Amino acid sequence: MIERVRVAVVGVGNNTSALVQGLALYRQSGSLVGIRRPTIDGLGVGDIDVVAAFATSAEKIGRDLTEAIFLPPNNFPRLNCDLPRAGVPVTKGLVDATGVPRVAAALAGAEVLLYSAPSGRPETARAYAEAAHTAGVAFINTTSDPVARDPHLLDRFTAAGLPLFGDDLASQFGTSVLHKALLRLLEERGLTLVSSYQVNLGGTEDFRNLVANPNTKKQSKLNALTEGHPAGRPAAEQPAADRPAAGRVEVAPLGYLPHLRSQKVAHLNIEAQGWGETAVSLDVKLTVHDPSGAAGVNIDLIRIAASALRTGRGGHSAEVTSLLKSPPGTAV
Repeated sequence: MIERVRVAVVGVGNNTSALVQGLALYRQSGSLVGIRRPTIDGLGVGDIDVVAAFATSAEKIGRDLTEAIFLPPNNFPRLNCDLPRAGVPVTKGLVDATGVPRVAAALAGAEVLLYSAPSGRPETARAYAEAAHTAGVAFINTTSDPVARDPHLLDRFTAAGLPLFGDDLASQFGTSVLHKALLRLLEERGLTLVSSYQVNLGGTEDFRNLVANPNTKKQSKLNALTEGHPAGRPAAEQPAADRPAAGRVEVAPLGYLPHLRSQKVAHLNIEAQGWGETAVSLDVKLTVHDPSGAAGVNIDLIRIAASALRTGRGGHSAEVTSLLKSPPGTAV
């Protein structure tokens, strides 16, 4: 029987709530609804145990993980499953790099550290990456803060045989995934892109934080949309005019609407020209539970990271590039 993956999580917000509840639901039901890959290197969806959790909220510290995930401002709904106590108390997280040795010690027994705190705190993200490196643990950065895009840090993880995956999740079925697919479809069908934009509205704490600290998020979304590479050539090797979305795609600032709770509402517009320079216009509205989209990708990243760690494959992996908005080599 394959050994379960032991994962530690940073951030006890909606994304962690969706992941923890989902693990319980799939173990109990055996369902494959919403699952992209039922097994990865022999690891099933239920073969993951959360063994440590870190947060900075005073209300969550010291609580059992399965209790803390339902405390405000979390607003992801309760899934239809029994959720026994995890026996994992939420530990005080890092506020600066001075706590790295303490967190590294707390990671004893873990294989993967999933960084799922809010974006916009690059120093904190790097501090947790250092703790993972010290503890000999794989690190996954789900935020738009540049960690895996730091060549020096990536080289250190690679040399140590430790996986380093990032940056920024491409949600299981989110705005960037859909938008990029539509832009590629235009290109494949021979249409000429004139302009395009996306608007994202949400009610989670992550949305509230990103409205106040947008810094790296807009660039990460643009990375996901404009790194097209026709004819198999990397985007960096193409003239700007040959990149189908370069300079013609805009990402509006995120909007925080509390009444949306864990739902995200996205609006996409594409203006193009077809044969004879005739106009083509497309408007799409997408509504999803944002934390579910994160959990649907994290479940794969965790298993791939654990498999890579167990076989000594350090650094980044081409296998996870499509699951991320800003993998190594994209703009910071």
